[in-house]
Amino acid sequence: MILHADLDSFYASVEQRDDPALRGRPVLVGGGVVLAASYEAKEFGVRTPMALGRARALCPHAVVVPPRMAAYAAASKAVFEVFRDTTPLVEPISIDEAFLDVEGLRRIRGRPEEIAIGLRAEVRARTGLPITVGVAPTKFLAKVASGAGKPDGLLVVPPGRELEFLHPLPVEKLWGVGPVTATRLRERQIHTVGHVARIGEAALIAMLGVNAGRHLHALAHNHDPRRVETGRRRGSIGAQCALGRSGPRGFPEVEAVLGALVDRVTQRMRRAHRAGRTITLRLRFGDFSRATRSRSLLKATMQTGAVLRTAVDLLREAWPLIGERGLTLVGVAVSNLDGDGAVQMELPFEPPRADGLDAAVDRVRDRFGSGSLRRAAMIGRDISPSVPLLPD
Repeated sequence: MILHADLDSFYASVEQRDDPALRGRPVLVGGGVVLAASYEAKEFGVRTPMALGRARALCPHAVVVPPRMAAYAAASKAVFEVFRDTTPLVEPISIDEAFLDVEGLRRIRGRPEEIAIGLRAEVRARTGLPITVGVAPTKFLAKVASGAGKPDGLLVVPPGRELEFLHPLPVEKLWGVGPVTATRLRERQIHTVGHVARIGEAALIAMLGVNAGRHLHALAHNHDPRRVETGRRRGSIGAQCALGRSGPRGFPEVEAVLGALVDRVTQRMRRAHRAGRTITLRLRFGDFSRATRSRSLLKATMQTGAVLRTAVDLLREAWPLIGERGLTLVGVAVSNLDGDGAVQMELPFEPPRADGLDAAVDRVRDRFGSGSLRRAAMIGRDISPSVPLLPD
């Protein structure tokens, strides 16, 4: 049995916890775009990501607060300490959710449902945050159960009753079914997971392709052999910034924000002793469509200058598209990470030269805070970068 633990409206819950005046009120976290909404705000139709102006039109009495990423990272760390005190088999999924394998704890901690009850109580007692837990025999079903149990709930899918719970659900509950796939399925009168299970793998493959067809057929029958993986190192390190919808932005302004994001990403890479080869630029446009641009280097690096030059080149290539659609979010990520700082040396096998400037900047920021040194182009500007995909 596996637990999927998911904090409820995480950013907004932290704000309500830290400011009693916000409790019970609709809260929006963000700037130009809503990064998180409390359940009181979601009752009015507010969703993420949504333009802040539209969110305020739907919920005029909402309280808007700027994001505090350091507070969210600290809260996440405290919650994951509770997870690891519960079981050593914890697989982080994001800053606010994880899978926990509790099957081996029956003799010492009781049934999985009892463990889940204790976990929720412990998270509330130690962090003051609400959390929803889904319990099921597979990872996929545990995540579906936690979604159905929100907010601040517990939902257990007992062994032997998996399909009874799963098949009445809409097709969107299957991992990999987004708006486009859902539309294609519904056009063929396939509305529920049970419908997907009944039409057969061959028909799904003909309809959606080999990979998607096999994937959805397996999930519709709750076939998910994946185990909870511990010690999994992140495959990329990135950060992003919501720019809002205040109008067209010039290249120098976006380049400055991108430089600040690269500073943050490469500092985290050096702290983790991870060098990477692939730089990816992430963009979100005014119509909420998205695009990415990537480039792989000949050798892995963790130097700020090398990553920034490539990111700016990608931004310049994408600028005509940005001019057409408008830009509401920019992000950068580095992937194809090497472990423990290992970088393949080039002939004639000279050791890589340490970047003295990067090292000096890191030392100053570590001692005096991340805001102690800033790029000149960022003076007078503020950004709201996202937290890491996985907790440190």
